[in-house]
Amino acid sequence: MRMSLRVRASYLALAMVTIAVGLAVHWHGASLGPVLRDIVGDALWAAMMFWFVSALIPGTRLGARGIVALCICFAVEAGQLIDSPALDGLRNSSVGHLVLGSGFDPRDFASYSVGVFAAMLIAYRFARRGGPNRATERTEVSEIM
Repeated sequence: MRMSLRVRASYLALAMVTIAVGLAVHWHGASLGPVLRDIVGDALWAAMMFWFVSALIPGTRLGARGIVALCICFAVEAGQLIDSPALDGLRNSSVGHLVLGSGFDPRDFASYSVGVFAAMLIAYRFARRGGPNRATERTEVSEIM
């Protein structure tokens, strides 16, 4: 139980760091240009989803957590095709825009894939270096690779 809390806290800390970097890119990333800033922001958003999924279900195989995070990202992107006054009103708010996005863009699917894969690599490297959940992660990654 104690290990589980430490593992969850580690993943939540990674999510918070990712959020901070993502907000910095969103608010101060003008030098990246609009296209690259959008791609980096989407990849960071997907990595954040992976960290949250990992915090919720830390004992689940690495690949399964990646698939769940990617499905959430893809569902949110597909949901941008749905127009309703309530959803549009939420998307027009600052928080709603950051969480739900504002418009469907098929390019985002690639950005999400890169972000989740990068987070999976970080989780794998962290586990190999003796971080939380080490034994579980090492065997799980060998099962998916």
